[in-house]
Amino acid sequence: MSRPADPNREARPAVRRPALREALREALREAAGSGAFFAGLVVSTVVFALLAPLTAPLPYRVRYRFITRWSRFNLWWLGVTCGLRFVVEGAGNLPRKPAVVLCRHESMWETLALQTLFAPQTWLLKRSLLRVPFFGWGLALLRPIAIDRAAGHEATRALIREGGRCLDDGLWVVVFPEGTRLAPGERLAFRRGGALLAKRAGRAVVPIAHNSGDFWRRRRFIKRPGTIRLAIGPPIDPAGTSATEINRRAEEWIHERLASIRSRPAV
Repeated sequence: MSRPADPNREARPAVRRPALREALREALREAAGSGAFFAGLVVSTVVFALLAPLTAPLPYRVRYRFITRWSRFNLWWLGVTCGLRFVVEGAGNLPRKPAVVLCRHESMWETLALQTLFAPQTWLLKRSLLRVPFFGWGLALLRPIAIDRAAGHEATRALIREGGRCLDDGLWVVVFPEGTRLAPGERLAFRRGGALLAKRAGRAVVPIAHNSGDFWRRRRFIKRPGTIRLAIGPPIDPAGTSATEINRRAEEWIHERLASIRSRPAV
């Protein structure tokens, strides 16, 4: 004899098996795409690292065009394998002369994309990156401003000295002012090196905001499909402005624009 149903007992929610299966398929697609992207990244890095030394006798701009094909290939491959692409907003804000770029750092993606938007360029980086097999070999041919973070004021002086030479030679200088990759929503105070370089060199600062961390998290293998939005802000003229004020204005614009980007529906 069956027991009568207890009217006070909570009904268990029905398991939505089709939704679970779709979620599993999506996770498998993302894992497979991320794996394919990683394989292409490794192979292309080895190939370009072996070919890059052959360009050493050539003029810098020729070396730059060849070596940064690696970045263009991997951005294309990222779209093919992971369905991750990007759009640029505010391209009309770019100054006519190379400037100092202050960019939010959330993933490896922006190190690839910025090379296609600000060319030719160099960037401030940890000296230890030049010792990475294959990757560091090609990097060393692109005139990076390599510093030891523990050097303190000497590192800042090196940035101002080497960065000034690069700007004079017609190169954009890219600086990640927070000093490290950050998760979405995480913040660190901007360091003054990039603003000091702009002030001493008399060059504009171009702030950059983007939401790459929504799709490619730091230290994460999986890349989610979608469209990264990168916004180029109005240039900040250093004339009559302190480095502290330059930093404040750049930081304020980047975080306000980032909040606006992240408030829109993901695509």
